[in-house]
Amino acid sequence: MDQNKVKDLIDEALALNESLYLVDLDISTNNKIQITVDGDNGVPLSECIRISRNVENSLDREEEDFSLEVSTPDISHPLKLKRQYIKNINRILKVKTAEQEFEGTLIAANDVDIVLQWKAREPKPIGKGKVTVEKTVTLNFKDIKEAKVKIVF
Repeated sequence: MDQNKVKDLIDEALALNESLYLVDLDISTNNKIQITVDGDNGVPLSECIRISRNVENSLDREEEDFSLEVSTPDISHPLKLKRQYIKNINRILKVKTAEQEFEGTLIAANDVDIVLQWKAREPKPIGKGKVTVEKTVTLNFKDIKEAKVKIVF
């Protein structure tokens, strides 16, 4: 199966809805095509069906047999694209870098980095007891090893 041909078909389908974007495309050796798409405002089932039909109708099963799956990213999987970070502003993220882990609310994201914010209890500068302080960290995308959205019930 030609990955470039499949990618072109996906891009053609995504061009009809600017809020959607390709997260991942995987074609296994036995021609199982797995397409993962996301959207700035989520992805309705009807869009997954439309993308699937666009790809399926343009490929010839007589020429090469295949299976096709179009889905949205699993919440348990790490974020892959900068656009996914922007979509998840104001959500709690768990972010791992080579040196440490952070957990906080994503308050900003751009093409270069993200900003996390959280509250922490620290000893008072003078006297006994603790005080709650707001912490903020800016992390460059190249330093992020993994980032996942934390599910809060």
